[in-house]
Amino acid sequence: MFAEQIRILRNEKHLTQAAVAANIGLSARGYQDLELGTTPRGDTLLAIAEFYDVSIDWLMGRTEKREVNR
Repeated sequence: MFAEQIRILRNEKHLTQAAVAANIGLSARGYQDLELGTTPRGDTLLAIAEFYDVSIDWLMGRTEKREVNR
């Protein structure tokens, strides 16, 4: 579920994997691995959620609501 969600977000914003990786502090290969199904570490998960401004629960498939509760 996570891999699919980040692929959707990246494509919606018309970004490359390398561009997202640079913005969240990963190598291009590290980000590619996430889109291929590697489970993210907590700090990486948080960085991705903040970069795309979506909830971690949505990224992990626990809710349909993308918005972050602030």
